[in-house]
Amino acid sequence: MKLTVLGCSGGIGGASARTTAFLVDDDVLVDCGTGVGDLELDALKRIDHIFITHSHLDHIASIPLLVDSVGDGRGYPLTVYATPETLRILRSHIFNWLVWPDFSSIPDRQRPFMRFQPMLLGESVSLGGRVFTALPAHHTVPAVSYCIDSGQAQLLYSGDTAYCPELVEAINALPALRHLIVETAFPDEQRGLAMASRHLCPGMLATMLSELSVAPEVYISHLKPGMGERILQQIESHGGRLRPQALVQGQVIEF
Repeated sequence: MKLTVLGCSGGIGGASARTTAFLVDDDVLVDCGTGVGDLELDALKRIDHIFITHSHLDHIASIPLLVDSVGDGRGYPLTVYATPETLRILRSHIFNWLVWPDFSSIPDRQRPFMRFQPMLLGESVSLGGRVFTALPAHHTVPAVSYCIDSGQAQLLYSGDTAYCPELVEAINALPALRHLIVETAFPDEQRGLAMASRHLCPGMLATMLSELSVAPEVYISHLKPGMGERILQQIESHGGRLRPQALVQGQVIEF
């Protein structure tokens, strides 16, 4: 199994700043930010499943355009997985015929271009031997993280989260965890803003990592544009057993 980083930035501004989207093999997206727009049409047509961590725009921006681009050429609906709360937000505020058409009823409800699949916290979905499990996160809207299990190893993606003891507990319960993608959106001097918006800063990340009993490779995502170098320097200055590195757009992680 491979995960390709289509976008991992906390904002836009240049060709290397695409918001969060990960392509698993060639048929599954985890989050659907602006990075999806760089895929060619043939690649977009191969995507059958989208797992969404939460409803914020930088993580869902490409869903409406993706479905609009490929829906008519598919023989079955593209499936969007998220918590019931997140799906309610998508239905109410995006696919509401005001912002965008409701593709779960186009061309009709018996043969839609897209379908919503509720996914509860702790629930797993198996797709061709690959298992996707929704785990805790702590954000300003209902949110989850995802563990992706290839059958040989596991990768956990935190989504957007503040320090979350339940997530730490869940990570420590993953003995085959090889990779951890975790956000750190703000530098330490903006700790108050990080707490208010329920994101991590380097000090909070250091606390979280110090509580881990597992030893995955740690990759940092969701760096705010213009602040990335400073955040990474502060992460390094905190030290610790694990040595995080920046996640990079275009990076491929195999596990």
